[in-house]
Amino acid sequence: MKEYLKPHGLNIFMKLFLLLCSFSMATTVEAANKKQEINLYSNSDISSLDVSKVTDANTFTQLDNVDEGLYQYNAKGKPLPALATKTVISKDKKTYLIDIRKNARWSNGDALTAQDFVYSWRRAVDPNTASEYIYLLSNIKNAAEISAGKKPVDQLGVQAMGKYRLKVQLNKPQPYFKMILARETLFPLNKKVVEKYGKSYGTSSKKAVYNGPFIHTGWNGSNSSWKLKPNPYYWDKKHVKLSQINYSVVKEPSTAYNLYQTNKLDQITLVGEQAKQMAGDKDIVRRPLAATQYLQSNLKKNNGLENKNIRTAISLSINRKQIAKHILANGSTPATGFVSQHLAKSPINGKDFYQESYVKNTSEYNPKLARKLFKKGLKQTGQKKLNITLLTTDVDTSKQVAEFIQGQVQSNLPKIKITMKAVPANNRIAAVSKGDYDMVFQGWSGDFADPYTFLQMFTTKSPQNHSGWSNEEYDQAIADSNDKDADNNKARWQDMIKAEKVLLKDQAVTPLYRMNNVDLVNPKLKGVLYNHVNGHYTYKTAYLTK
Repeated sequence: MKEYLKPHGLNIFMKLFLLLCSFSMATTVEAANKKQEINLYSNSDISSLDVSKVTDANTFTQLDNVDEGLYQYNAKGKPLPALATKTVISKDKKTYLIDIRKNARWSNGDALTAQDFVYSWRRAVDPNTASEYIYLLSNIKNAAEISAGKKPVDQLGVQAMGKYRLKVQLNKPQPYFKMILARETLFPLNKKVVEKYGKSYGTSSKKAVYNGPFIHTGWNGSNSSWKLKPNPYYWDKKHVKLSQINYSVVKEPSTAYNLYQTNKLDQITLVGEQAKQMAGDKDIVRRPLAATQYLQSNLKKNNGLENKNIRTAISLSINRKQIAKHILANGSTPATGFVSQHLAKSPINGKDFYQESYVKNTSEYNPKLARKLFKKGLKQTGQKKLNITLLTTDVDTSKQVAEFIQGQVQSNLPKIKITMKAVPANNRIAAVSKGDYDMVFQGWSGDFADPYTFLQMFTTKSPQNHSGWSNEEYDQAIADSNDKDADNNKARWQDMIKAEKVLLKDQAVTPLYRMNNVDLVNPKLKGVLYNHVNGHYTYKTAYLTK
């Protein structure tokens, strides 16, 4: 007779087998959790890893994870000490003495010192650098004169008082200066490494050095994937849990969605139909953002857009509610002002700046008034028809919004022909900087929680003013907010309200909508810090749960 295992013997065998399987599975899960590796994406290419030259939000997020400044933002945009250990402000609020961590190092092992900040800030205001973010340093003593080529860079009001103390001298009190100290343009730079690579510094992962939680690897300057790995020299590395962040460029939301659904991405931003269909999904995380998407016209082209009535007519011919509801569908809201909603409140009555600076008949949907103003504008310019090229980024959502604008304007104002031109983000930035555009669709998020971060863009001498628009009343209001009213919160508020109203009345910018992010996030991914003012994500404290 053939022998068979008795039931008791079978139970012992099965228990042993299940125990071994259980141990094997537990080991695999433990290994996966120890790995702590996540997959993220960017909807546009990296522009540069040079802190003095970056202007776009996607690349700022890269810098926030591989570099660090004196302060860093919390989720509400408030500045908290990072490399700064102690800050003493003089009674007149114009001199800052800042002590720096003595255990901070660069990713090549070099000590990080006060002189690294001095070098970085001098380089930023140097006209040869052509940094578009020098407005952040404009209140530091002699910064304006240096950027105008009237004084040497060593006259900038910042100096190293020994190896670990920084002295900063301001022209006047600046209530939000600590917020500025948290911005990427004021991050330190390693002079030895910058001078080694010269003009090619920051053009690839290898041609830069880092002082933040992670180091950047694998980006050669043009490829669409790279990695962030823990920085072994980071002073606070004990709080960095992730072992690797894998990044890839994904410009189409549908592709990003499919990658998330197949567990190939751990976080994506939803737009349009995706946002509608996934509104009740358990993985949804809603993230408000102090950012405005807008149209900017080039007033130097003499193609009709130099006329205020024509610009206003274009603005009034666009139904912003349709953009927010049917194209974005992610909680974004129509914008009637340039300074974003929920950025700042009045020190006088607590009202939102956006509410107090509203100007009627500048950004509503009013086709009838649009046609009237357009007819008047054509007569003033002596033109019968307009041919305009609308520049946008080749990201799927941007193209959809631009196509909607194209259709709306041509439908309501038949004597305008709009040709859409979609290009990579870097190309758009370069074209706008050179003034090589008619009209551009772009966005701006607050650098810090103050209206000035928006309004400074359109002063006559601002390096970010690529429109050719100039207004003395506007310039004076901004100057007053920075000079005679700098330490008077109520008067300064009124200066900025006045400036915003001038901006809107003259249609120097055409606001479209306030942005809002709706993300799908892997429920195991925790500890991600999102700044609702500028929309940057940081992963220093991020981790995967079991």
